[in-house]
Amino acid sequence: MRKLVVTENITIDGVIDMAGGWFDPLAAGQEDMAAATAEHGAGADALLVGRRTFEDFRGFWPKQTDDPTGVSAYLNGVAKYVVSSTMGDPGWDNSTVLRGQPVDEVRELKKTEGRDIVCTGSIQLAHTLVTADLVDEFRLFVFPVVSGTGARLFENAPAGRLRLAETRPFTSGVVLLRYEVVR
Repeated sequence: MRKLVVTENITIDGVIDMAGGWFDPLAAGQEDMAAATAEHGAGADALLVGRRTFEDFRGFWPKQTDDPTGVSAYLNGVAKYVVSSTMGDPGWDNSTVLRGQPVDEVRELKKTEGRDIVCTGSIQLAHTLVTADLVDEFRLFVFPVVSGTGARLFENAPAGRLRLAETRPFTSGVVLLRYEVVR
C-alpha cells in the first residue's frame, strides 16, 4: 500500500492558512529547503490536492519560467489528483479529477502501485484525511512566525500518536519536522 504524506508549511502556532502573507515560495535564501523538497519529490509520484489549491497551483507554477526551486518542473510532470465535485477539465497535464467521496477515493488511490502520495495545502482535504486516519506521515516545514489566527492543521483532529522520524533546520530559520503516524 502506498504511503500518504501530508506536507504543510506551518507557523509555530500551527497555522497553515497563508492568508497572513507569511510564506513566499520563491523567496531568496531557501536553497536548502528547495533541496529537501526535491528529495521528497523524488520519493513521490502523486500529488493530491483540493480544487482551490489545484487552481492556485495551476495559475502560478506553470508560469514560472525561471524557478530556482524546481517545484514548477516537478508539478508539471507529476501525476496530480484533484478532489472536486465541480471541476470539469482540469486544464493541466497529468491531472485527474477525483469526483467521488474523498475518503473512498483516497483509500483506493493508496491501494494502487507507486511511490508516496503527497497532499499539500488543501486545508479542508487535509482535515478530512486526518480525521479519516488515512495519513501515514506528516512533513511540517515550521516557519519562525506566530500568526495568531488562521486555519490550523489539527483542528478537530482525533487524538493519536506520532513518532519523530526527522528534524532538519534550514538557514532561513525554518525547521522540518517529519512525523510518522503510529497505528
